[in-house]
Amino acid sequence: MACIGSSRLYARAEKLCQFGHFAQLRRKVSTTCVKSRSSIEQPTSTFIQHCQSRPSSRVYRTNVTRMMSSMQTQLPGSLHDYQVDPYRLLEDDLKDIYDDIREILVRNTTQEELQTMATYYFDGKGKALRPMVAILMARAINYHKERNDLLATQRQVAMVAEMMHNASLVHDDVIDQPNFRRGKPSINVVWSQKKVAMAGDYILAVASIMIAQLRSDDVTITLSQVVSDLVQGEFMQLGSKETENERFAHYLTKTYRKTASLIANSLKAVAQLSDSDEQMAELAFQYGRNIGLAFQLVDDLLDFVSSLAAMGKPTAADLKLGLATAPVLFACERYPELNAMIMRRFQEPGDVEKAFELVHKSQGLDQTRFLARKHCVEAAKLAQSLAESPYQKGLQVVCDLVLNRMK
Repeated sequence: MACIGSSRLYARAEKLCQFGHFAQLRRKVSTTCVKSRSSIEQPTSTFIQHCQSRPSSRVYRTNVTRMMSSMQTQLPGSLHDYQVDPYRLLEDDLKDIYDDIREILVRNTTQEELQTMATYYFDGKGKALRPMVAILMARAINYHKERNDLLATQRQVAMVAEMMHNASLVHDDVIDQPNFRRGKPSINVVWSQKKVAMAGDYILAVASIMIAQLRSDDVTITLSQVVSDLVQGEFMQLGSKETENERFAHYLTKTYRKTASLIANSLKAVAQLSDSDEQMAELAFQYGRNIGLAFQLVDDLLDFVSSLAAMGKPTAADLKLGLATAPVLFACERYPELNAMIMRRFQEPGDVEKAFELVHKSQGLDQTRFLARKHCVEAAKLAQSLAESPYQKGLQVVCDLVLNRMK
């Protein structure tokens, strides 16, 4: 299956080299936590030479190696079948997490309407993926360091991660004006746009208070980066790029900032709270980055194949918002007429329906799932670097859950 033509991939490498944002995605893993790990596939020597000609060639070469490994078409490897249910494994840690979040949001204001709005999406009907993965990584690292407990501060980071995520959903509803989310009327349908925007700000403000209470400068810096990335990612989503190569680099960076940064940095934060060294914190970050990218890729795929009943929101929602996600960008390889639709953000009559049809006629959905699988396999490899435990196995199971989810 040809994923991306070689000439286009070379041009795309040029743009990926320029994204300094990926310079932080390093691959160091300390010898204290790496037992065995096969290296990721390397890009062709042409790409290596291309990036060597640029300043700071080592950083650029690392960036392109990582991004090309996500786009190559060799089989990405297999995910192990472990009989571990992460949610059941962490049942005691997770069972009261939404109650605790609602209690904190209610306690910090006397405005009853604001209390109701701020807790609207904390009804326990979400996937709780972010707090689950944060706690799972925390316990896996603690076990690796010969501790068999969960720090209260680590659980607080898991709560902050879910609060930041829900605040971003609230702000997205202000911008996108959807009618449904999680199978019920979206918050912007129930309340006015101005009040909804302030409710999202309030959730972030309370989350910031919780971060300050952790009394860790390193964790404060790490989690503050999430807010910066969320805002920048939303700005990127509001724009579009002229050329195909720019679009894919733009999409990947936007996806990292809007989705993967939150997971990556919350996992890095729980590692920092365990007094881990920089290499262990980086391992946690890289695991979260790969899981986050895979999660969004699958989400973009489901927008074309799932149903309103399964997703809790209408399908083809991204096309209706004028967004070109991975399935569309891959479909452009076979159907170049999609480029004009992308540039006009699918605004002409029939654009959404035609684009939807062309994506299904192309290999765009298969290629999107393939890329998601690459990131899941890489995350699983990183998890294998930790000491064997139910939590370490759970981290590998998460990769399968993300890849095979239906909503």
